[in-house]
Amino acid sequence: MARWIAEWHPDDAAFWRTTGRKVARRNLIFSILAEHLGFTVWTVWSVVAARLGDYAFSTDQLFWLVALPNLIGSVLRIPYTFGPSRFGGRNFTVVSALLLIVPAVLLGVAVSSPDTPYWMFLLIAATAGVGGGNFASSMANIAYFYPRSQQGVALGLNAAGGNIGVSSVQLLMPLVIGAFGLAAAGWFWLPFIVAAAVCAWLFMDNLTGAKAAPREQLAVAGKAQTWVMAFLYVGTFGSFIGYSTAFPLLSTGLFPDSPWAAVAFTGPLIGSLVRPVGGWLADRLGGAPVTLWNFAAMGGGVLLVWLASGSGSFWLFFLAFQTLFLTSGLGNGSTYRMIPAIFQAKAAAERGDAGHGRRQASAAIGIISAVGALGGFLINRAFGMSFAATGGPAAAFLAFGAFYASCAALTWWCYLRTVGVSRVASLAHARV
Repeated sequence: MARWIAEWHPDDAAFWRTTGRKVARRNLIFSILAEHLGFTVWTVWSVVAARLGDYAFSTDQLFWLVALPNLIGSVLRIPYTFGPSRFGGRNFTVVSALLLIVPAVLLGVAVSSPDTPYWMFLLIAATAGVGGGNFASSMANIAYFYPRSQQGVALGLNAAGGNIGVSSVQLLMPLVIGAFGLAAAGWFWLPFIVAAAVCAWLFMDNLTGAKAAPREQLAVAGKAQTWVMAFLYVGTFGSFIGYSTAFPLLSTGLFPDSPWAAVAFTGPLIGSLVRPVGGWLADRLGGAPVTLWNFAAMGGGVLLVWLASGSGSFWLFFLAFQTLFLTSGLGNGSTYRMIPAIFQAKAAAERGDAGHGRRQASAAIGIISAVGALGGFLINRAFGMSFAATGGPAAAFLAFGAFYASCAALTWWCYLRTVGVSRVASLAHARV
């Protein structure tokens, strides 16, 4: 029997203190568990592709196997966003978790045969995209549970718990594959997936107030702020997932004898752990200022990695790369803090309806996270094409640096510029 909560008022201090906080925390914990596993399945091909030495695949073909789950996952984030409002957050979490069984089983089957054709690998890698969709539904759901003043930290924790799934894959999979073979990269996750679905069914809740008509939610697609924030999120989350999944193959291509498998997990772990810090900084200093300076730092990080890639030292390259994980993680938190602030403030100014603002923010999160996840696809394709054309990654790094400069300029123009513009409420509140 589905469990629905009809009365939910997180911005009411008394309600939050006596009832809301406990229920919201419980839902957050099990949302993190399910989302974490979504990320592990979504990004497992980052390790598997680097281990396909027995197959005659080019570097560009291997980057396709890593990029394709990112592409499919980004597309799925849009319908997944509407899942909690249509079916209930608890119900949709159960279903989205169980869908992870499909790519896990297919992976185990594919690598068990040396005759599996490349096109079959592409199709199976694409199914891993269902893990990427989980992020949008999870974040949209949790946004309903917390008061506006605590959404930066709550969404940061939820996202960080999911993002750490990338680190889990890159820490555990080399060990599991070494002990049990490449097929174990798929079979290993099955009991954890089932456990996450059961826990979601037993301990999570559906919110009646989160229900919204698709027309109301899709209305955010016509708002300029949705697309501005989507562009910025390509620069933060797109960078995080792109660099996380590209690092093993990039290290193999540049430093064939490097011990990348022993340390690949550290970058995604750093980026995941600092994501709540980015939300916390945005809560206190403003999302736009933190995001602006973070993009400047990301541009500097790209320069460091480019210089290190030609140094001949894997460890210098590895250390330089950590700056990109650190800054992309901080940027993830700060940009995500801006989204509910913008849409809730605009709804309050125009309609005085906090519930409408929450529903619009939830829908915007899905669209923005979908577009942002395309960065993971674009980064891997940029590396693949750069290697195919020039034999190295320099051209890709040049493109990334130019993109971060454009993100910084857009942040300043839309949210921090004071000369020659009358700031409207939705932009002003992006700094709160």
